Parts: sequence; C-alpha cells; structure tokens
Amino acid sequence: MTAETDWGGAPSVLRMILGRQLEELRTRAGLTYEQAGEAIGVSHSTIRRMEAAKVARLRLADAEKLLQVYGVTDRQEIDTFLQSVREANKRGWWHTYRDVMPDWFAAYLSLEQAALQIRAYENQFVHGLLQTEDYARALLSAGNPHASAEATERRVALRMRRQELLARQGPPRLWVVMDETVLRWPVGGPEVMRAQIGHLIEVNRLPHVTLQLMPFANGPHPAMRAGAYHLFRFRARELPDIVYLNGLVGAVYLDKCDDVVVYREALDRLGAQAAPARKTETLLGAMRKEL
Repeated sequence: MTAETDWGGAPSVLRMILGRQLEELRTRAGLTYEQAGEAIGVSHSTIRRMEAAKVARLRLADAEKLLQVYGVTDRQEIDTFLQSVREANKRGWWHTYRDVMPDWFAAYLSLEQAALQIRAYENQFVHGLLQTEDYARALLSAGNPHASAEATERRVALRMRRQELLARQGPPRLWVVMDETVLRWPVGGPEVMRAQIGHLIEVNRLPHVTLQLMPFANGPHPAMRAGAYHLFRFRARELPDIVYLNGLVGAVYLDKCDDVVVYREALDRLGAQAAPARKTETLLGAMRKEL
C-alpha cells in the first residue's frame, strides 16, 4: 500500500484516492463496514463516508487506527499515508472564492486541477478554460443578473485563475468539441467574439490542446440529447474516469463504469463526426471574418 501524491494540488481528489485505498485495505483484511467501525469506535456509516470521500476531513487518529486494524505495520507506509491525509485536509486555492462559488463547484475544480486528461462537449458556451476575460464577464453577467459588479469580477477572477492550469508544467490534455452554436451566440458583442475566436486560434496551437467544431450542416449527432458535459481521466490508478454534468442548482458526477462508457463513446463518435482538428484554425478564422 502506497499513498498517491501526484494529485495536482486538489485536496478532495486526494481524499478520493485515500478513501479507495482504505476500501481496498478493508476488503483485503476481510472486514465489513460494521467491523471496521467497531474496531476504531465509529459508526459503519462513517467508514462508508470515509471510503467515498464524503467527509470534509479525514481524522489522522482514525486513519492511523484503521491502517493498524487492516494489518499495515510498516511505519514508513503509515507515515506516508498520514502525510497524504494532512495534504488532503488542506483547502484548495479556490477556497478564497467561496463567497461567489456554489459549494458543489469546488468538487469540479478539484477534478479539473488533478486531471491527466479533460475531454468536453460544449453546446452553448466556450469551455471555461478557454474563455477570454471579456467573454467570461459578459457570460457571467448574463447568467447572474442580480449579482453585484464586485461579485461578477470575483467570478471572472476565479475563471481566469483556473486557466493557469494550461500554462503549468505538465498540464492536462484538453480536448474540446464545440457546436457551431457556441461561436454564433453574440456573447458581449462582435468585438468580444472576435477576440474570443482569436484566443481559441492561439490556444489551439498549444500541443496539449485540441479543438474541434461541429458545424450546423453536419446535422444530428451522438451528444445532442446530453447537453454539455466533461470527462476527466486521472493518473492515479485508484480513480476511475468521472463524468461531470451541471445544472442551474447543482451538478452530477458519474463514476460507474456503465454510465461513463456511454458518455465516452458519445465523445468518441462526436470527435469522429466533427470537423477534423487540423481544420479548426481555418474554420475559426472564417467565422472571425464574418463578425
């Protein structure tokens, strides 16, 4: 048993990894939730929540007791695991934006920061990692009409901070398929859209970014009923691929294999049906000239 530490600074993702490691150790030890909980003086539901990363913090004392109950005796392994627990309990950088960010979005940011690969289908908006400041401001103002100017600027700052991910050493692979609709919506007006399309042309030249467009002329496609969604893949062997779906009042995160496969296959078909990536710059350039 070793604790994975290559997690990209995303505490809740590290809790997911540690939770799965605890589940694996418990199963290997042949113990039920009830037996594990009784051994350290907590309820079986607490053990379930620890393994599912649904606790706000992992208590060091509980983690150490569980390792001992599960038969882990090597002091170095225990210390390594406990150090990962300490890291997992730290707040992510996005915590400073909690005043303008819904609680459920913190989980998304954790996944985004830790991902090895991010694949996405966008049917209305430019992906948040690819938006210009003016585009983001116009979009956030429309989506939060009652927010103060200060709150809107805080949300814009959060979105721009997220984009530092693409410039860091060892960035994730980002592959986005966008409907033509995304770039036909006049978000912020012609000047804002021209600048946004120009930015897409620039980022598409990055070796770790791939953009594809789905033209109107292509007609119906595999993701037309799904709406926008994102698919995350991670380095850590403990983590499955995770699909993110969002709405007005919350989000859904899918990690069951049968569910994820449906969305992954839709992205595969979508990528095959959309315009080839090598033509993206030409298409974007033509759309920018129309504005």
